[in-house]
Formats: sequence, C-alpha cells, structure tokens
Amino acid sequence: MPGLQADVIMSVVDTGKVASGTERRIRDTMIKVQIDSIRVSLMSQLRVVVLKDPVSGRFLPIFIGPCEAEAIAVKLQGMHVERPLTHDLLKSVIAELGGEVQYIVVNDLRQDTFYAQIIVEQAGETHVIDSRPSDAIALSVRLDVPIYVEESVMDRAGIMPDEEIEESGAKPAETPAAEKAEDEDEDRLSIFEDFVESLDLDDLDTPDEDDEEKS
Repeated sequence: MPGLQADVIMSVVDTGKVASGTERRIRDTMIKVQIDSIRVSLMSQLRVVVLKDPVSGRFLPIFIGPCEAEAIAVKLQGMHVERPLTHDLLKSVIAELGGEVQYIVVNDLRQDTFYAQIIVEQAGETHVIDSRPSDAIALSVRLDVPIYVEESVMDRAGIMPDEEIEESGAKPAETPAAEKAEDEDEDRLSIFEDFVESLDLDDLDTPDEDDEEKS
C-alpha cells in the first residue's frame, strides 16, 4: 500500500538507562491498554492489531505483518509450537541475562510509523530498548506484562467505535505552528482512516469467534 510504513520501519536496538523518578514521570503520560483483537485487511496482506483503552473506550489500530500477527495470536490462543519462535527466544535471552521486562509502550508516531519501547530492569538499572510495536506486543503477551500507549499517540491516532472517520481525524487547534504540524499529520494518517473505514468498528466490543482473546 503506497506510503504505508506503520509498524514496519524501526531503529536498531538502542539501550539507555532511565532513573526511577524519570520513569514515574513518563508513566504519568501513558495509557494502559488491552489487546482487543487482530483484524485482517481485505485490501492487502497486512494485519491490524487493535489496542483498546478500557477507560475511554478508544481503540488504536496498528498495522503489522502477518508473521508478527501470528506470533501474537499463537500465544493468545494458547497454541503449542514445537520449537521456540523468535519472541520466545527473546524472552529466554532476557531472562538468562538477568533482566525482567516491566512493560512495553507504544511511545511515538512519526510519518505513518508507530514506535515502541521495551522497558527492562536488570541489576537495579532500567533499560529502554527500541522495538517495533508488533515485536514488543508479541513479547508482552509471552511475559504477561502491561501494554501502554503514550497519551499523545492515542490522541492523534485513537478512534471511537461509533464515530465517523472524519471526526476521528479532527485535531484540536493549539498554535499556528502546531496547526501546521497537525495538518501534515492528518495527511499522513489518512492511510489509517482509509483502512479503518473498511472495518466494522461497532462490533469491536463484541468480538466473534474469529477474534483474538483480550489480554
């Protein structure tokens, strides 16, 4: 799909240390979400993982590849695999090195690309590891750790199941510079609106037997 880069391009693993006070301040800006379902695009081979904020009822659809969608679904459905998948291996490596994943967060959205981070505690230090959202989510369901979305990301890309697409694309005005940036963001996010328009969002609260279990 032309121009679509969501959840495809990510930086190489980048580790940094975060002080506990900074972490608490960061978490104040985050929204805890659940995996609502994994949907199939009829227009391409892409899948969409739908995250839900149970407090506000907003949904955040993120395009992911079929392999990553399968990795998430395998765990959610409790399926047994003969050999460890990539995310099972990542889980084992982190544990063997003495790390413990605290949570994952979808922390940014730039030029149709969602970015995520895996927060790992090791030897009393907190490490922030850059990740694709799909990989971070696949790891989180294996470790049963919380999934968060930065409030700014949810405000920009979150949608309500009963609202029109035009309404979901509306952004509040702030400053002239912010308005210009938001106009550019709306243009780039149009690919999401095109796809979401093809989904029956009203049935998200009552998933059928083909939908994935909530985490």
